[in-house]
Amino acid sequence: MPLGDEVDTLARSAAHGDRVALDALLVAVRPEVLRLCARFLPNREDAEEACQDTLLAVARGITRFEERSSFHTWLHRLSANRARSTYRALRRRWLLEAGDVPLPDRADPRRTSVVAGTRLDLLDALDAVRPDLAEVVTLRDVLGLSYQEIATLLEVPEGTVKSRLHLARREIRQRLGDASS
Repeated sequence: MPLGDEVDTLARSAAHGDRVALDALLVAVRPEVLRLCARFLPNREDAEEACQDTLLAVARGITRFEERSSFHTWLHRLSANRARSTYRALRRRWLLEAGDVPLPDRADPRRTSVVAGTRLDLLDALDAVRPDLAEVVTLRDVLGLSYQEIATLLEVPEGTVKSRLHLARREIRQRLGDASS
């Protein structure tokens, strides 16, 4: 049985309460979840934290997986949301620990790779737009889901997905442009 089919079978069994299937599912999807989280978070430890949070959310929420979308689509959404939540939590923690020292406006290129700085700028921009817009642009542009997959996952028409994506890209472009000024 191919890995994708095996994961789908495990997800269905886990959703119906099979604990052994849930354990096997978590082991099977961990590398993919870590890869997805690392697309958002440039630091390996931060991506690991988001990965663990995602796997915990899968374990707690698998019984609510209703198969309206594929398991992988559901997992991508959950991973993206958890990675963004981890970033917000890390940012809040840094602000509390730093006291009155403000966050740098932009990543310091002497201490941060260009890719990492770009991801942090994108995470800040995503946090600044409406959640429905941030979610659509995350699912499409960061995780590469199709318009149809996103529409199914969010239970909205494809046209709504395209409209939200257009608005999100425009707002994010504007915010990223403002940040570089």
